[in-house]
Amino acid sequence: MSLRDFLERFRPTGTPGAAATGVPADRAAERAAELEPALGRLAAVQQEAARIRAAADEAAETIRQDASREAASIVAAAREQAPEVRRKAAVPGLQDALREADAVRAAGNRDAEAVRERAQECMPDLVERAVADALRLATGAGAAP
Repeated sequence: MSLRDFLERFRPTGTPGAAATGVPADRAAERAAELEPALGRLAAVQQEAARIRAAADEAAETIRQDASREAASIVAAAREQAPEVRRKAAVPGLQDALREADAVRAAGNRDAEAVRERAQECMPDLVERAVADALRLATGAGAAP
């Protein structure tokens, strides 16, 4: 209780002058009587707010659990699909590598064919020289002294 409330209790109840008998006013009791019904209704509202908060907390926890389950499901599905996604992602690179390998193989085949053609062109002359050298060695005409 404040000093002002204490002093209010001794405030005169009548006009100055002749003494009048009176009871000191109890303002705190008057205020309490005036505010008690409103505060009583406020208590009910506070209980309702607490109930609403509890329900909201419960709903939020349910939503969090559902979201966690959904996230786990999405991750599991992604892990399951990952090999197929990787395979599909690798297809363009693999096709490029196969095309490059075919080009290298074709170039190698062309080079090999060019070597064969040169060998075919040079072969009769080489055979003729080899036969001549062999005959010379066989007859002893070309032996060195």
